[in-house]
Amino acid sequence: MSTVTFGITPGFGEKVHQTLGYSQAVRVGDRVEISGQAGVDDDLVVPEALEDEIVLAFDNVERTLATVGATWKDVIHVNSYHKVAPGDDAIDDHNAVMTEQFRRRLGGRAPIWTETGVTVLGLAAMRVEIRVTAVVGSGS
Repeated sequence: MSTVTFGITPGFGEKVHQTLGYSQAVRVGDRVEISGQAGVDDDLVVPEALEDEIVLAFDNVERTLATVGATWKDVIHVNSYHKVAPGDDAIDDHNAVMTEQFRRRLGGRAPIWTETGVTVLGLAAMRVEIRVTAVVGSGS
């Protein structure tokens, strides 16, 4: 039987765990799933600039993966959720930053990616949320 380990990200993760009652990560054997990570600081504040928000979301994915012994290099699947209006060119701005962050953090690895436009996310100011699946050790 596989061991199940839950991870709670220090800072913002502790706050949502206390108020909303969920963990940010779960590891079952070598497989890791994380909840959607926002581009927020530890006080749950969303930066004004879209690029800063997306970079912070990537940082928070990294912090959350670390709670269960994984890294970006172990990631095999990415789901990203983007608050954009239908037909809005803003998705191009999202994609530019997302792509740059993938290249910067994945060391040449190219996980599968599903990108979805949404009308609302967990906080009113949020414009992006990133959720990943990883297999520990697969990126080495």
